[in-house]
Amino acid sequence: MGGLTSFYKLILSNCFYTKNLIKFRCHRCISCEVFPCVLHPYFNQHRYFLFAVKGLTCIFGVSIIFMLELSQIRENPEKIIKYLAIKNFKAQETVESILQYDERRRTLQKESDSCLAEQNNIAARIGALMKAGKKAEAEQEKEKNAALKETSRQLQNLLSETEKLLHDELVKLPNLPHEKVPAGKSAADNEIVFSVKELPSAEGKKPHWELCEKYDLIDFETGVKLTGAGFPLYKGKGARLQRALINFFLDKATENGFLEVQPPILVNEDSGFGTGQLPDKEGQMYFVGEDKFYLIPTAEVPVTNIYRDVMLKENDLPQKLTAYTPCFRREAGSYGKDVRGLNRLHQFDKVEIVRIEHPERSYEVLEEMKDYVCGLLQQLQLPYRVLRLCGGDMSFASAMTYDLEVYSSAQQRWLEVSSVSNFETFQSNRLKLRFKNAEGKKQLAHTLNGSALALPRIVAALLENNQTAEGIALPEVLHRYTGFKMID
Repeated sequence: MGGLTSFYKLILSNCFYTKNLIKFRCHRCISCEVFPCVLHPYFNQHRYFLFAVKGLTCIFGVSIIFMLELSQIRENPEKIIKYLAIKNFKAQETVESILQYDERRRTLQKESDSCLAEQNNIAARIGALMKAGKKAEAEQEKEKNAALKETSRQLQNLLSETEKLLHDELVKLPNLPHEKVPAGKSAADNEIVFSVKELPSAEGKKPHWELCEKYDLIDFETGVKLTGAGFPLYKGKGARLQRALINFFLDKATENGFLEVQPPILVNEDSGFGTGQLPDKEGQMYFVGEDKFYLIPTAEVPVTNIYRDVMLKENDLPQKLTAYTPCFRREAGSYGKDVRGLNRLHQFDKVEIVRIEHPERSYEVLEEMKDYVCGLLQQLQLPYRVLRLCGGDMSFASAMTYDLEVYSSAQQRWLEVSSVSNFETFQSNRLKLRFKNAEGKKQLAHTLNGSALALPRIVAALLENNQTAEGIALPEVLHRYTGFKMID
């Protein structure tokens, strides 16, 4: 078994490890005949379990093999079920299936390992018999080995099927929520952390879609002609206001230590998986079928994926990036008055901030990022509030999220303009984003991001809240960016 153990160590050396993800760095084809089991006691003793997505006949070219540490689920399934219930996720059936498939997998693995060990013993006996000139006895042993190979093949097929079933259940589990996340089923259950005391009056206020038409800022009808609903055409001062806001947000980010990048707006499947949009949000993303690219729903996807397969040093942290991109979301199922005008679009502009942090600081940083976005809203003189999202309103990947909303005086409702989230290690597991600490130990980083800010509802609130008899009075902080103080 010494040679086989060395072989498995060779395979492991061509892998990279994170808590929840492993990828093979294969440099040659490894057939089932040579490498009949992906699972092996070498891995089991660390209680990590591999299961292939595309089967094991040839793992050359298979880019992703998941590895979840199942000990937490196995040893305390009730805790997993309890925490996921906060996210409104009924985990009982899924966790039970995971435990059943894991038990079956381990049984099959034990049988497969035993069969493989016997094949190795027979191979050694065949060599000794051939060396001793006992060809007849060697032939008998070869027949036994052939039968064992067939048994190994059947066991491997069952093992592969079981691993696939286990994988299908494991990817259903969302990120566990932080202990401060309140329970709740919908946005109505979100916790109000802060809110301005006074709201602007609705008296005499027109909604932004009427103002856009009055001042010739946005042509929604031509946007429908060019593309469809949710793709507005900005014009004149409307277009200049967009550009002014983007530049203002980017300048503020860079002044606060964020490195500006300009990423692609099309990403591949690996990038979508790395940040958790795939497979969870696949139905909400625009897909370019011929090239198998996705239009980004947020700059979070390409910017965070800059660090996919990256090993940082502890003194490299934090990493702070910002980017402006157009964003694309299908928003399937959205309809009614709440999506009128700029309230909900399929294409919109947004400036994003992303931070890669040491796990010990990530929640302190989450508060910093939330406060930074609040500062932007204060400079724009917009009434706002901060919500801590309840479990039922959180994303699949988030451990904790703050939403920031501005008040629309004409519509008399709150409009979400930013989400600021801590994903802890959920994304870095998928990205294989690690750092080496002072002792040289590899550790998963924490990822955070936030909208700083999304433009459409900011524009809606600026127009509606700043109506005067002379026109729309823009906040002073934008004057040097727009080149004008008033929209008239």
